[in-house]
Amino acid sequence: MGNPAHPLPTPSTQAGRDGLAALLARPDRAVVALDFDGTLADIVPDPEQSRAHPDVVPALSALAPRVAAVAVITGRPADTAVRYGGFAGARGLDHLVVLGHYGAERWDAVTAAVHAPDPDPGVAAVRAELPAVLTEAGADSGTWIEEKGDRAVAVHTRRAADPQAAFEALRTPLDDLAARHGLIVEPGRLVLELRPPGMDKGVALEAYVEETGAETVLYAGDDLGDLAAYAAVEKLRTRGINGLLVCSGTGVPELADRADLLLPDPAAVAELLATIARQAADAGS
Repeated sequence: MGNPAHPLPTPSTQAGRDGLAALLARPDRAVVALDFDGTLADIVPDPEQSRAHPDVVPALSALAPRVAAVAVITGRPADTAVRYGGFAGARGLDHLVVLGHYGAERWDAVTAAVHAPDPDPGVAAVRAELPAVLTEAGADSGTWIEEKGDRAVAVHTRRAADPQAAFEALRTPLDDLAARHGLIVEPGRLVLELRPPGMDKGVALEAYVEETGAETVLYAGDDLGDLAAYAAVEKLRTRGINGLLVCSGTGVPELADRADLLLPDPAAVAELLATIARQAADAGS
């Protein structure tokens, strides 16, 4: 799990440095919240092959007992993130929750149960119409649909002949399709996700911080969908809650430019979590 003497990186902002200092001073009053794909797991061509980096579960197993809670906040269904993360039954993860579908679903490690509201009928309607919309838009054979349970559906262009051009060409048709059925489109890196409105990672994170009564929150993400969580941390700071914003990778400048701490990839995120766990253990010993 990396070099045991690995030092903590220094955040580039004063707010970030304050957030990290507060987390280390009172880890039991901190929530560590993490995106999944691109943050705990490397981005891969086939989303169904995504798995947490091998260092992630050991790092979380060391960290989770020392903080108020660890929350994985993802656009994936909660049970999918649990399987792909290898979280179920892992040692030390009693304080872990997975907030799936941007917080619409919740899996708690203690109960190993998923709690979720009834699905939005608009998702089924969109799913039925989506192939015809893609054909009409001239989407090439490299564009494909990812099924995300009964609460969302996503269109990926990463395998298209010109991925960015395909992404841009589909934005308006998919916006129109989503609007007809009361859904919204969540853009990401070469992916457009159609889902119900009213829930995002910021809403989920703010509610969870309030639930736990945390005094500090670390949030790590890598894509456009994480901007709402960044905004939530910035809002919480105005209420006196310390925050540390971590960006995994530099592929999304909108996120990287707002981060307190830039890390290259999920391996580095796992190393950060493991180092925080070691320093928190040393402080408490």
